Amino acid sequence: MTTKIRTLIADDEEGPREQLRAALARLAPEIEIVAASVNGCDAWDDCLEHEPQLCFLDIRMPGLSGLEVGQRLSQLAEPPQVVFVTAYGDHALSAFEAGAVDYVMKPVEDARLEQCLQRLRQRQALNGTMADEEGADGGDTVRPATAAMPAATLELLRQLLPSQRPSMRPIQASQGREIQLIAPDDILFFQSDSRYTRVVHRDGEAWIRTALKELLGDLDPSVFWQVHRSVLVNSRFITSATRVDENTMQLSLKGCAEKLPVSRQFQGLFKGQ
Repeated sequence: MTTKIRTLIADDEEGPREQLRAALARLAPEIEIVAASVNGCDAWDDCLEHEPQLCFLDIRMPGLSGLEVGQRLSQLAEPPQVVFVTAYGDHALSAFEAGAVDYVMKPVEDARLEQCLQRLRQRQALNGTMADEEGADGGDTVRPATAAMPAATLELLRQLLPSQRPSMRPIQASQGREIQLIAPDDILFFQSDSRYTRVVHRDGEAWIRTALKELLGDLDPSVFWQVHRSVLVNSRFITSATRVDENTMQLSLKGCAEKLPVSRQFQGLFKGQ
């Protein structure tokens, strides 16, 4: 029985998204589509929920671009393999060619997609061999290996993404008849539930209706780190990361008695030096 490869596809246009889904069904029966995301913010959130092993990301999407999603995925403890989907003439195409990064062009052609899939299968086979060797040496059961994102891909993302982001706008929170404007620099963390997002800042806290995933496009990722699917923290306020047990880590923040959870996916952010 063929092991299924959990796969996410993301494109804000329904036609190309469904065309890719149909092509993968024809050419790769081992692929299981676990999410078909309609924008970059949803793609990132769906990746955290479903933990795909493979992602096809359209470059140009609202909220977060495919490049930005790819960069965020590279920071996970077990990043998926990534294939970028690009329109003909996209500014990134020549850079992809030079960097030997996996990509397919729209409209997706079976021959080009099959070539891409063969490369992915070869890479997966190599990772599986490495995992088997590690299991034989250590004697413990080893989960299937996930390849770290190639250095060429990471360097390419750094080159293509804008070096400067627009200034972060104040967060607006309603309190009765008053609209409170909270400067991003004063925010310690955001914490979401199914309906609201809690904004904890220097002078207290407020609640907004904006989902956490929708805030990502407006916040500087070098300052605001996602450490859990429901938690986004201002890294400037982090004082320590404490490992509670093998799978649990907590953050302590300056001026805050509350401890914040760090999910397994993001514990690689705190490796020590």
